[in-house]
Formats: sequence, structure tokens, C-alpha cells
Amino acid sequence: MFAELAGLTDKGVPDGMKVDVKGNIYCSGSGGIWIFSPTGQLLNKIAVPQSVTNLAWGDKDYKTLYITAGNSIYRIRLNIAGIKPGQNNL
Repeated sequence: MFAELAGLTDKGVPDGMKVDVKGNIYCSGSGGIWIFSPTGQLLNKIAVPQSVTNLAWGDKDYKTLYITAGNSIYRIRLNIAGIKPGQNNL
């Protein structure tokens, strides 16, 4: 997947990445989580008040996204599940 990041932020680029069951890519970076389609289109951004360092799917249904940032941990429930370790249904 390739994505054009010019103009999205002036404070760095995405770092850690996770994928949901539809193949969308969640990238941690400055100001939050950037969500890209499998074709590289920016779909959405989850704003976080600190620079995000990493992210992980959790809970039994894998619909909770845990986000580490600065000195905090955030969580957000989503309507889509993340891919579980060892799962490959793309």
C-alpha cells in the first residue's frame, strides 16, 4: 500500500501499524491514528491529544483499539474488528 502524506501533518509520519478485517490500515503518529484504505486513501483520523507511539486491538471481539501515547493509554470501541494474531483473512 502506498499513501500520499504531503499536507497531512507537519509533525512526523505514521509509525506503528495494525490492520482491520476489511484490510484498512491504522497508523499511529503525531496527533492520533490515521486510517487508510487498502488502496492508500485516507479514510479517517482518530484524534488523540498526544503523539501516539503504538496501538493494539483488544477485547474478545477485537473491536477495541488501545492506543499508547506520551504518558497515557487510550481506548476506543470501533464498529469493525481488527485482525487477530495469526489470522489472515485478507
